[in-house]
Amino acid sequence: MISSPQEFNVDNLFVDLRPVFGHDLFLKCEGFNFAGSIKLKAAVEMVTIAERTGRLRPGMTLVESSSGNLGVALSVIAADRGYRFVCVTDVRCNPATHQLMTALGADVRVVSEPAGGEGLLGARIRYVQELCAASDDHVWLNQYVNRANWQAHYRTTAPAIAAQFPDLDVLFVGAGTTGTLMGCARYFKAYHPGVRVVAVDSVGSVNFGGSAGRRMIPGIGTSVRPPILTDTFVDEVVHVDEPDTVRTCRRLLGQGFLFGGSTGTVINGALSWLDDRPLRAVAIAPDLGERYLDSVYDDAWVRETYGDVLDDAGSDLSLTSHEALRV
Repeated sequence: MISSPQEFNVDNLFVDLRPVFGHDLFLKCEGFNFAGSIKLKAAVEMVTIAERTGRLRPGMTLVESSSGNLGVALSVIAADRGYRFVCVTDVRCNPATHQLMTALGADVRVVSEPAGGEGLLGARIRYVQELCAASDDHVWLNQYVNRANWQAHYRTTAPAIAAQFPDLDVLFVGAGTTGTLMGCARYFKAYHPGVRVVAVDSVGSVNFGGSAGRRMIPGIGTSVRPPILTDTFVDEVVHVDEPDTVRTCRRLLGQGFLFGGSTGTVINGALSWLDDRPLRAVAIAPDLGERYLDSVYDDAWVRETYGDVLDDAGSDLSLTSHEALRV
């Protein structure tokens, strides 16, 4: 029995992917809470610490830049705790996510023009800074620098994986704002240093170097490197093309599993890395797939965005070509 939405979160659900892909790979599902994603953990941690330190007080307005999931999580918490919440997102935000935040009472602002070399994310951050500069009662939690973002996963996500898989060889984590990645990587380096931590990023993301490119699936990759990212905690990086993300999501859907775009990216990267490596692995699934019905799971959207990538959606996904980088 709970009295507030953030009190409920399923933290011990794993999907055995061996029957689907033939690798010793397990998927940690993080979408079973009232916000529908792993971002609820970081949102609760950041808000709670801001309240505890006196930075966030009754009557103030929360402001955050989000491609979607953190915005939903903060909308849930703001509704429960009585804060006004302004979410600054961009045109890649899924329509269902936008509608959900609005239904929860959030004021959603959509940025449509990129900020020079820093893309849409840079434009979102500038918009947030302008809002906070114009009003003293606006509080920006700033997930890109906030230590509470990764501390939430250091305390919860990583220990749950370690408890379930004491014989784990490798952990795959998607790289968005890198809060989940840094929390898990720091934990395993401290307590289980034999576990390899592999970051999975999108082609066109600048998290681990390279030039920014077009990315249409929200939730993974950035056009501005997050300050909380520390390369030394990450063993390797795999970059995944978005068409491969779509193919992997569709392959899982054929087995009855509806997961989000970030999950498809992480699994595809894990499969490419695990090829010819008989290791026990866990990948983290940040969310479920209902919010991607208008994009990843819509044939017309996929063809308009990527061309005829669905023609080989049933191909052997264990044989994909990606570049694994040593960090």
